[in-house]
Amino acid sequence: MPIAKPPLIDRFSVLASNYDAVLSDVWGVVHNGVTATPAACDALSRFRAQGGTVLLITNAPRPGAVVTKFLDKLAVPHGAYDGIVSSGDVTRSVMAERPGKNVFHLGPERDLPIFDGLGLNFVPLKEADYVVCTGLRDDEIETAESYRDELGEMRARNLFMVCGNPDLVVERGDKLIACAGAVADLYAALGGEVYYAGKPHAPIYDLALAKVTALRGRAPSRSRVLAIGDSVRTDLTGATKAGLDCLFVTAGIHAEELGDRNDPDLGTLNQMFEEAGVAPKAVTSRLVW
Repeated sequence: MPIAKPPLIDRFSVLASNYDAVLSDVWGVVHNGVTATPAACDALSRFRAQGGTVLLITNAPRPGAVVTKFLDKLAVPHGAYDGIVSSGDVTRSVMAERPGKNVFHLGPERDLPIFDGLGLNFVPLKEADYVVCTGLRDDEIETAESYRDELGEMRARNLFMVCGNPDLVVERGDKLIACAGAVADLYAALGGEVYYAGKPHAPIYDLALAKVTALRGRAPSRSRVLAIGDSVRTDLTGATKAGLDCLFVTAGIHAEELGDRNDPDLGTLNQMFEEAGVAPKAVTSRLVW
């Protein structure tokens, strides 16, 4: 059955009254890794001013409190959101359920705050009980293929992997940088067992909706919760699986594929949706009130 072609809108305000809460992606919507997106921050602030709840939901492999500090550096105003749920938060919960186990960390040192307070025992790969992958050690020059031999060693030992960031790529300024999801997908292709802590998988949505319930004092109907994001694979697919509507932002990681950040090729976009078997509630080039 063909996927319905979603409408292209230029303002979030035409949808806002239909929702009590928003789960907004961060990287690609609220900022691009280098600078905040003022129009998106304004749109989320205005939604909150009308009584809506905004929870930022991100595949950043760090605790929400650490993400908040990063947003502060980019001048993302606190008035744009009520809270943050990260794949780092989900990863911590998975690791907390495995006390006393030896852990091998695959990723950059900047992700180490994810482990604070867990009392984990970090060891070389040959001594590990399981692996936590939060990214590439040098994502400026490496790809997932850089880790094929290391992943082969993990597979030979049948090690379980927790993927702290299921994204394949992310924007950093005008560049696309490989993420932990690319490494985890290669490990899965080799036959390894992977637990994906973030979007598009259920645990991060369950945690996010629980936080929305706590913030609002009652659980919202899923039909009244809108996900906003720029990735077909994570944001759109994840929202659909969670039973949520999605507003899809084209000026994110798919911008180059769509030809123009300000005037996307709708034929190509609808083909993406068709191939993925999912479609958003609406499409917008950028999040603007």
